Amino acid sequence: MDRRRFLSSSAASSIAAGSVALYERRLAARSVGPNDRIRIGMVGTHGRAGALMRVFAGQSDVDVVALADVDTRYHDAAVEAVKNIAGNTPRVYTDFRHIIDDNTIDAVVVGTPDHWHAIPTIMACQAGKDVYVEKPDGHNILEGQTMVRAMNKHKRIVQMGTQARTSEHFRSAIDWISEGHLGIVLVAKAWESAKQGSIGKPADSQPPAGVDYDLWLGPAPQRAFNPRRFHGHWRWFFDYGTGDLGNDGVHRIDIARWALDTAGLAQGMDPLYMPTRISGLGGKWYFDDMQQWPDSLQATYEYGDRDDEKPGRLLSYEMRLWTPYRYNEETEGAILYGDKGYIIIGNRRWRAFAPDGRVLAQAAGENSGASHMRNFLDCMRSRKRPNADLETVGHPSSILCHAANVSWRVGRQLTLDPDTELFIDDEEANALRTRPEYRKPWELPQV
Repeated sequence: MDRRRFLSSSAASSIAAGSVALYERRLAARSVGPNDRIRIGMVGTHGRAGALMRVFAGQSDVDVVALADVDTRYHDAAVEAVKNIAGNTPRVYTDFRHIIDDNTIDAVVVGTPDHWHAIPTIMACQAGKDVYVEKPDGHNILEGQTMVRAMNKHKRIVQMGTQARTSEHFRSAIDWISEGHLGIVLVAKAWESAKQGSIGKPADSQPPAGVDYDLWLGPAPQRAFNPRRFHGHWRWFFDYGTGDLGNDGVHRIDIARWALDTAGLAQGMDPLYMPTRISGLGGKWYFDDMQQWPDSLQATYEYGDRDDEKPGRLLSYEMRLWTPYRYNEETEGAILYGDKGYIIIGNRRWRAFAPDGRVLAQAAGENSGASHMRNFLDCMRSRKRPNADLETVGHPSSILCHAANVSWRVGRQLTLDPDTELFIDDEEANALRTRPEYRKPWELPQV
């Protein structure tokens, strides 16, 4: 499916007028031959980044040659992990720009908090490197758009870490849906109902020794250090994360969007692109703590033009972070409703049912993410789009999260222009498509 164009020139110029490109490179893009070893630099070394690091280090055709982490307390353990898995000793830095500057590195893996997804990805593309970046694509809509522009301008492979796009059992569910068994499908729903805990209200303090806190903040506003605005909990704050909608929700929404699109194509409908009407309702109602994003949320997306004779479609997402029980026998998942049956897709199994409740088909499989990383490496060699290609998969699904968050923050339904990705006639909502300000020197690079 062809990607529609991004911002109108006037909107793009007004937003980017104050930006300064940190790195303008005219490096020849390295091409990885079929017999070459792929040299990787990691941005981040613990948490999710540590899991990525270990999988990439274990690939037979990969050398993890460099690591960067603002928390030097993790450096020794990360180097030792790579050494134990692959036998080599990677270089280790605090500042990721050393990896960007290394012309021998083929790809950068970005496993950082959301507010540090865009800048390393864009700079890596400008330096002629391919990128594996965790979800969502950026901290906000403008960052995602700029990442896509950088990918296309510099002809890079960029895979987003929505691993369901490659996991065996999700793909088998999509294959079954593509055969048209569900009939006409107009509604899909995704959900997250896993109970989470309070993060409390600890006092501000000094950053731990060994942490470059200024670099960790990066483009975000200068604030006093707080342990809950740091490792493990940053996602609950506007400055750094996108709430659980951009954390777990993006996985479930991506699966639901993929399934809804597949079912429509099986019936001769147009491909899904961007929704036109978006609403996000809910609040931070359950936990009495420092979290800023909601713990209860209903997001709804309407696809299709109401003046068009073709049927529209609905996708919804429900978040309940305080319920200690499952929905449709799954803690988190997606369901597709058709006039001939329905399918429930969980993290490690899927089940399809007839209207009378009979099981039509089912399967189970892995969801570790290793195959998704392998797909990225294979596409580095073939130069084909990966399964979670940033332009056609990662960014459209991320926009669903960003847009519903914007709707929730302004307190009203929004109408999205699919071509420009601007909210129509809504200055307040459009202001939330980006940060009020990028803290110098970490401005969003121009592309």
